[in-house]
Amino acid sequence: MADQLRILAFGAHPDDCDIRAGGLAIKYARLGHQVKFVSLTNGDTGHFSIGGGPLARRRQAEAQCSGRNAGIEYQVVDIHNGQLMPTVENRWLVVRIIREFRPDLVITNRPNDYHPDHRYASQLVADASYTVTIPNVQALTPHLMYNPVVAYWGDSFRRPYPFTPDVAVSIDDVVETKLSMLHCHTSQMYEWLPYNQNKLEQVPEGDAERRAWMAEQRLTVMAKEADRARDLLVQLYGEQRGRAVQYAESLEFGEYGGKVDEVAFRRLFPFFD
Repeated sequence: MADQLRILAFGAHPDDCDIRAGGLAIKYARLGHQVKFVSLTNGDTGHFSIGGGPLARRRQAEAQCSGRNAGIEYQVVDIHNGQLMPTVENRWLVVRIIREFRPDLVITNRPNDYHPDHRYASQLVADASYTVTIPNVQALTPHLMYNPVVAYWGDSFRRPYPFTPDVAVSIDDVVETKLSMLHCHTSQMYEWLPYNQNKLEQVPEGDAERRAWMAEQRLTVMAKEADRARDLLVQLYGEQRGRAVQYAESLEFGEYGGKVDEVAFRRLFPFFD
């Protein structure tokens, strides 16, 4: 492919990227671009009745299932859940991952977040930005001659400042595949998250019924994102198409990555006429 994009997303846990950027991943992959998800922890404490190695192996398998559904690569880093720290060693790890993949666009969560793993994942990506271009840092991994664009996926946190999208993409055409990605994360969608939200008793028994139950909740979130970004969707797709978008994912550009001018925008987001 002549102008193949390389899209790299970092999450703290083996479902973070899927929830927030799964639709984008599918759309890029279907256009022939290379996409990789990275979870910076193994997720080994994210449950109420299983943990440690058995849970980490289970979540690794769930991530690989999700990746197959999207047609992307999925790497799970073997760092304990809840123990991700913005250390120099972890910064070098992120630098190496970025350099080895050579992304045009790096996506992660914003630094203001309730979960320390989320906050530190974002900080590690910010700390690795620009550093990936310095030859004598991690000198055995060839440095990049450019600083990749960094973008943050959407969230609802308002302090110290709310999420302000710079690009919003319709995922109406891939939303069922995104739900299939999330369906792979059984330990989270149907066990841990319902338990933590005090609604475990609501989870149906049958596989199809569970998927429909999960879809009802997740589609509501994706519809709210489309509504929040409605003006931007109209700007990017035109009045008729923008108003008709049901589900969307949005990104806000970070300040420490490469700059996004009009040419870069059109190249990085080949979804608009």
